[in-house]
Amino acid sequence: MSIESTVVLGGLVCAMVLGAAAQRSNFCTMGALSDIVNMGHWGRMRMWALAMAVAMAGTAALSQAGLIDLTQAVAMRPRLPWLSLLVGGVLFGVGMTLAGGCANKNLLRAGSGSLRSLVVLLVLAVSASLALKGLFAQWRAQWLDPVALDLAALGWKDQGLPTLLQQATGLAPQQAALTTTGVLVLALLVWVFADRRFRSQGWQVLGGTVIGACVVAGWYVSGHLGYGENPETLEMTYFATNSRAMESMSFVGPLAYGLELLQRWTDQSLKISFGIASVLGVVLGAAAVSLATGRFRWEGFASLDDLRQQLAGAVLMGFGGVTALGCTVGQGLSGVSTLAIGSFLALAGIIAGAVATLKFLLWRAERD
Repeated sequence: MSIESTVVLGGLVCAMVLGAAAQRSNFCTMGALSDIVNMGHWGRMRMWALAMAVAMAGTAALSQAGLIDLTQAVAMRPRLPWLSLLVGGVLFGVGMTLAGGCANKNLLRAGSGSLRSLVVLLVLAVSASLALKGLFAQWRAQWLDPVALDLAALGWKDQGLPTLLQQATGLAPQQAALTTTGVLVLALLVWVFADRRFRSQGWQVLGGTVIGACVVAGWYVSGHLGYGENPETLEMTYFATNSRAMESMSFVGPLAYGLELLQRWTDQSLKISFGIASVLGVVLGAAAVSLATGRFRWEGFASLDDLRQQLAGAVLMGFGGVTALGCTVGQGLSGVSTLAIGSFLALAGIIAGAVATLKFLLWRAERD
């Protein structure tokens, strides 16, 4: 089997497991935030935090073992486009709330029979494509991306929190990485398992653990198994990734690339990538669980107002996800697992946008 085939198949399998685990445990970032805002319930947020902790610990272990080079992840590049990350994150947060869920949740619903989510994903893919190479890309490149910090000029090799600690304290790189990861993982695990009710929720504990492990597996597949010598250029490269860098689970950009592949199927220069396979894998994993548990149901839009709101959310998610370099999984789990400063900025923007929109919708409902 070629390296490209190994990476694509690995991405498919990892995403199928993630999709199955997320479907069975009802994993949803927007749902977790909604639970907090509307009911003061933190159960699903603890599951998300557990997935973060597992992803951080596993990714750090791969890095320390020399199996992957975290500096080769897009999120770790020493140029920090902070305005794009924040604005994109906020817009994605607003969009996922209007659409009733993030890209990952809509993939799960599509696998469960939701035609509504299928339409949302299609519009999201078009918007993301426009943000990558089309009309929206001009706005992003002209107004947002130029506002950035060049950390390389300060002597930083990447934008990771361990590098920040190293620069501030003079610690050795390995020691800084272990210290930062250890503190964050321990803090997250203490908070997660401090709640007795959460400890009794076996499916949520298992779901958070498996989802975090899938992120780690994604890094291993693309960053280790997919790293090799290009037979044409004789240069070391990452195979079967759209970014030509190491990747893990992320769904906004891959939806756009998947749409492009379908539109230009006979173009031999376009091939199924790790990201595109991941998108398909989540749908298949969710479908398998839905069919096995008897929860597969065909679903459409509830009303014209519902249609308008969700399509507007899809457009915002497409633009915001590309601008922020990822979604709730792409930045909120995969990016954060590298401890990249930009990923935390994007995640903060996503949470802020979602919470503000949830509160606005709640206020509007109470007023009506």
